[in-house]
Amino acid sequence: MMAKIPKPGKSFGGCVQYNVLKQDAVILDAVGIRTDQVLHITQDFNIGRKMNPALGQAVGHIALSWSPNDLPKLTDELMLSVAYEYFKKMKIQDTQLLIVRHHDKEHPHLHIIYNRVDNQGKTIPDNLQRRRSAKVCKELTLIHGFFMAEGKQSVKRQQLKGADRVKYALFDTIKAESQRVKSLDELKARLAAKGINMLFKYKSGTTQVQGISFSKDGYQFKGSEIDRSLSYGNLTKTIERQVQEKQEADERTKNMVAELKQIIKDFDDKQPAEPARGQAPAQQPASIDYHPEYPEYGLDISIADDIDDEAINGRNRRRTKQARTNTR
Repeated sequence: MMAKIPKPGKSFGGCVQYNVLKQDAVILDAVGIRTDQVLHITQDFNIGRKMNPALGQAVGHIALSWSPNDLPKLTDELMLSVAYEYFKKMKIQDTQLLIVRHHDKEHPHLHIIYNRVDNQGKTIPDNLQRRRSAKVCKELTLIHGFFMAEGKQSVKRQQLKGADRVKYALFDTIKAESQRVKSLDELKARLAAKGINMLFKYKSGTTQVQGISFSKDGYQFKGSEIDRSLSYGNLTKTIERQVQEKQEADERTKNMVAELKQIIKDFDDKQPAEPARGQAPAQQPASIDYHPEYPEYGLDISIADDIDDEAINGRNRRRTKQARTNTR
């Protein structure tokens, strides 16, 4: 569940026509006004505002939306009940109001028009309204077990307008750039290149930073208003943690490279030395069969003389053309 709160308006007529004449619009409830005609609704609101004519922006307008996941259980009665819980927690009471449900979007939602001039002629304040509304919506979501989206990533940016559009654009850009920097000063420079101004709030009379804010397209938000992770304290901690994690990762990589080099060196040291280029490797002596049962094993036999005699006799026979005679 979430609430979208536009700036207060001046004309009840335009706001009433937009909400009541929308196709398939259903008026769920009304307090202090007639609902038979758009003209009567507008007249009754204007009668109420005359109790405080000095308040020019008397038109209060809030849209309450739920996730499509909640559609099966969101009856008109439940939505109306939750709307009144929202009014009470937002201190929107004792005044004229109109509650209209629309069916033109995939997500369930209703619109609330209320008179910022209450029944005693006092002004219903709107300062810090968006911040208070965010807390109330979260509380009601948890109480009723409505679907809760995980962070701002699930919000459909293309449907946002005005301040909400700028706020989510700031969130996306700051989150992305903060992951690439090593300090807030570096972040400030990178954001400035994208048209975003980053401002520091200092403790009075000192240089001690107390807060941070961002501005773009005429809108300015505190970091914590955009998202709690973008407050000065949280943003500083995030950047410091990223720097430390980067240093630790670099150190681990360095150690792994050194270990790998040592493993390769140890492996090379254990390999046998290669023969010099052009030199044949040393021949290993052939193994000698051992037969201890052979009677003449171990005798020193020399056949050099026989080989020489045979070579000489063969040569002489070839010269005289004599046949070989075996004398053995």
